[in-house]
Amino acid sequence: MSRHPIETPDGAPVSVIIPTLNAADTLGPCLGALGEAVMDGVIRELILVDGGSEDAIEAVADDVGAVFLKAPRGRGSQLAAGARIAQGSWLLFLHADSVLGVGWAAAIRAHMQQTPDRAGYFRVRFQSEAQMARITAGWANLRARVFGLPYGDQGLLISRTAYDAIGGFPEIPLMEDVALVRRLPRRPRAIPVVIETSAERFERNGWIARGAGNLWRLVRYLLGASPERLAQRYDR
Repeated sequence: MSRHPIETPDGAPVSVIIPTLNAADTLGPCLGALGEAVMDGVIRELILVDGGSEDAIEAVADDVGAVFLKAPRGRGSQLAAGARIAQGSWLLFLHADSVLGVGWAAAIRAHMQQTPDRAGYFRVRFQSEAQMARITAGWANLRARVFGLPYGDQGLLISRTAYDAIGGFPEIPLMEDVALVRRLPRRPRAIPVVIETSAERFERNGWIARGAGNLWRLVRYLLGASPERLAQRYDR
């Protein structure tokens, strides 16, 4: 593990944790969006947790002043590893292909001050002009609001106290986001900022096929299917 602290004010509350896997060429927009929170004194540290990349991700981490460490491949394992070393009183988990919208730093500062007992997530939008992109995002935001089940690509802001109280991320290869938020004593609250995320998997597999597959995996998981078994077909 290497540590190259970002120059932030003492007492900044948020540790940003991002799992990576061959993301060196695509991580730029995600990191760029963090700049406003560094200037606003919100971010204490940035932690990149790599799951076995074959690219220059460690050099990227060094360039941006991030903490870099390696963990067994799988978002559950990587996120849990990052959280273990995080020093912030709040943890913000992001996917490497998600980009926070302008104004997010002020929005999470308000969330931390006004609802410190609630986890938070963002309203997702896909990086696509397709009509199905808007429909799929609408369903995702509805699922998060009505059922309290935001996925990881919507980001997750949670206090260190709450994270530790529920046992943190389980080290499983899939559904780690659902497993964690289901243990929260109260439903996470929507933070009024958009987070844009990649549409690559949907465009590759088809919006309807990918969306139906994601829903079927969720149902199977809730009915007791093994995350390991579900993960075998996730990227196909």
